Amino acid sequence: MSIPDGLDKENYDFFSINYSMENVMPSHLELKIQSLQEDDYQGNVCLVVVDLLASWVIEVAARRNVPVAGFWPAMLATYKLIEAIPDLIQHGYISEFGIPWNQENMCCLPGQPLLTTRHLPWLIGNPSSQKQRFMFWVRILERSRNLKWLLVNSFMEDNFDYHSQTINLRKVDSVKRLLDRPHIFRVGPLTGHDTKLTKALTFWDEDRSCLDWLAKQKKSSVIYVSFGSWIGPIGEEKISELALGLENTKSPFIWVLGSTWRDGLPDGFMDRIRDIGKIVSWAPQKEVLQHSSVGCYLTHCGWNSTVEAIQCGKKLLCYPVAGDQSVNCTYIVDVWGIGVKMNGIRKSDVEEGVKRVMKGKGSEEMEDKVMKMKGRLNGEESCLRAVSNLTDFLDQIKKSTPTNLCCPCS
Repeated sequence: MSIPDGLDKENYDFFSINYSMENVMPSHLELKIQSLQEDDYQGNVCLVVVDLLASWVIEVAARRNVPVAGFWPAMLATYKLIEAIPDLIQHGYISEFGIPWNQENMCCLPGQPLLTTRHLPWLIGNPSSQKQRFMFWVRILERSRNLKWLLVNSFMEDNFDYHSQTINLRKVDSVKRLLDRPHIFRVGPLTGHDTKLTKALTFWDEDRSCLDWLAKQKKSSVIYVSFGSWIGPIGEEKISELALGLENTKSPFIWVLGSTWRDGLPDGFMDRIRDIGKIVSWAPQKEVLQHSSVGCYLTHCGWNSTVEAIQCGKKLLCYPVAGDQSVNCTYIVDVWGIGVKMNGIRKSDVEEGVKRVMKGKGSEEMEDKVMKMKGRLNGEESCLRAVSNLTDFLDQIKKSTPTNLCCPCS
C-alpha cells in the first residue's frame, strides 16, 4: 500500500525527502496501521519490518504498540560504521556534528581494511549539508537502539563476525551498546541466489534494444557503465571527461545515461561513437551483466549493483560517489580483489582504469577471484544459509510476539 509523500515529483532531493519522512508520511502510515488493527477480517498487525533509512516508522509502530524488526539494505560493515558513531566522537575522530578533525586512517572494523574519515557516508556537500546528513544518521542510530532484530542484506563474504567483534569496553556506555545490540540475521543477497532471468521491479522503462546490440559484440569486450538509480548528475564536466575516456578506449560500451544528463556530452560525440557505443536511459541490468559480451562494469559501487556484478561474475571499475559506496569500493578492491578504483574521472583516468581491469597485469587474477565469489554466492550453501537465517528470525518472532498480536497465518 502506498502513502502520500507530498513531494514535488519534478524537483526533490535528500533534504525534501527527509522532510517528508519526518513531517508528512508518519500520520498517513499510522492511519493505515490503525485501520488494519481495527479490521477484524484482516487480523492484527503482528510486526513491522522497517528499512532503517526510514527510521521514522519505528516511532509510528511504537505508538500503535506493534513490534518492530529493522532492515539494513546494505552490507553489514556499513551498519557497523554507523553504529560506531559514538566511539568515533569519543576517540576524537569526528566532532559532535560529524565533521572529521583530520583525514587520518582509522579502523572501526577490527580485522577489516583500514577506513579513513573520507569513507563516512554523511560527508557530502558543504559543511552545513554534512551536519544535516550526520544528524539523519544519528537519528537512525537513536531510534534503532532498542531493536531486537535486524535483517541485513549481507552475506558471509564480508568476513565480518558481528557478535564476536570486540569493542572498547573501558566505558560504561560501550558496554551498554554491546549488550543492547540487536540479533543480526544475514538474509542477503536479496537480488536472488539463482541466475534465472526475471523481470526486475523498476520505476523506469528498460531499453531492451541493448541486449540485441550486445549479441553482436565479441565475448568479454564490452564496458557496461551505470551509476545507478539514485545518484543525481555528476556534473557536465565529468560527463564530458567520462565520455571522452570511453571513446579513447576504442572498446565497445553500453552507457546508462538519462536524457537530463546528456547536455554534458561533447559536441559530435553521439555521431563518433555510433559504431562502438550504445547509450540508453535505463537498462535491464541483471541481463546485461549476465551477458557473455560484457567484460567489466564501471560502477558507482552501490550495494545492489555490486552484488549483481558478483553474481554475474563481472570485474568492477569503481568510481564511488556518495553514501556507503566508498566502503563497498574498499571491499571490492582491497578485500575481495575483484576490481580497480579510478583515481578520478578525467578521460585519462577512465582509459587507464579500463586498461587495468580488462587487459592489465592482475586482470586474470581478478577474473579468477570474481568467478570464485560468483560460485559461492550463487551456490546452494549460500542460499541455504540465508533461508536458515530467515527461518530463525521467524521462529524468534513467533516465540516473542504476544499471542493476541500474532497473525492468523503464523
